[in-house]
Amino acid sequence: MWFVMEAMKYRLAKSLSDLDGTDVYIHGGTIKGVFREMGNAFVRRKKSSVPQMWEIYREVKKEIPRTLARCGAGSVFEARAFQEISLAANAAAEKIVG
Repeated sequence: MWFVMEAMKYRLAKSLSDLDGTDVYIHGGTIKGVFREMGNAFVRRKKSSVPQMWEIYREVKKEIPRTLARCGAGSVFEARAFQEISLAANAAAEKIVG
């Protein structure tokens, strides 16, 4: 199973034409919107609530500057930094959600 999230409605065909027909969760380009749509996408699974997502986000966000410096990265999307941030998010989720 997989989910598609996009910042704007009706951009799926332009961005990823081979995914037409897939339910798209429109987050509007905001963190609040992403959390809302993640909650909608994962409604059938026991996952974190939106308030818990905010708590995880705030905890991980504090670590980003140190992670980028440690990795020598200029962006959270560089492979090493992304991996470390993903691991930090997972650890925060385990602590907060259980």
